[in-house]
Amino acid sequence: MRVIETGLEIHRLLDEAFAGIEVTPEVQDLKEEIRANLVSRAGEFAEAGLAPGEAARRAINELGDIRAVVDETTSISSGIPAWERHRVRPTPAFVVRTVVLSLVGAGALVVAALPFLGVDLALAGALAAVAVAAVVGGFIVGDALRQETTTNYPVPGRPARAYGVAAGLALAGAGAGALWSQGLALAWLVGGVALFVAAIVIFAQLGATQTNRHKPWVVQWGAEHGDLADNFSEDPAAAARFGIYTASIWIAAFAAFVVLGMTVGWAWSWLTLVAALVVMMLVLARMLFGTRVSSAG
Repeated sequence: MRVIETGLEIHRLLDEAFAGIEVTPEVQDLKEEIRANLVSRAGEFAEAGLAPGEAARRAINELGDIRAVVDETTSISSGIPAWERHRVRPTPAFVVRTVVLSLVGAGALVVAALPFLGVDLALAGALAAVAVAAVVGGFIVGDALRQETTTNYPVPGRPARAYGVAAGLALAGAGAGALWSQGLALAWLVGGVALFVAAIVIFAQLGATQTNRHKPWVVQWGAEHGDLADNFSEDPAAAARFGIYTASIWIAAFAAFVVLGMTVGWAWSWLTLVAALVVMMLVLARMLFGTRVSSAG
């Protein structure tokens, strides 16, 4: 019921925003594309707990000036590339905090790497460095996804935070595995593998449920260059299947990594991770750019 109310509110607000704009076939197509994106985005806000009216208004406000979007999309460029006409520059605050956090994260990684360089470092110090690198890395990922770019609208807060958490878990898992290689108990490796698998599952789930974030001009450009379309953009079910396949591949790879390490030896077990990466990339290439059956008669 909330989804229906949210959709109706989007229709009302969008009709108001387009009032006074000459309705050409191009503008009508743009309006319907915007409507579909706004309904999807407002639905995410409603699922997060916002009232239907507030969810619809937030989605509309996130889009910005409708008239500017129409003008930019329908204007005829004089030899200027579309990406140049629609360029969105990052805010100074985002650039500053990203640079500062990147320096902090790089410093943490250097500290965490000291044991591998033969420098004595207390376990507490190494753990703290890994934790800082994981938290900083996750924050940078989530923060970057919440920024508007030239081609995409920002990811809503909840999914963006989930991407950040997944990135942080992956970094923490890699750090735990690295510390284990310095002589710590096997539990560190098992914990690191568990964190890494959790990150992969979260990434797969987010990828399978990600809604369209492309701006209207990108969608229009894609329609004009349809030969470059990929299966994921045309078949959301394919994206969901790839997420499931990816999770299955890496869960099996990490299980094989542990089993081979405890039987054949850790010097060879890492090859399972390489094999998993190769298999995942082959599956991605096959599913993303696989042969599509033309519907043309």
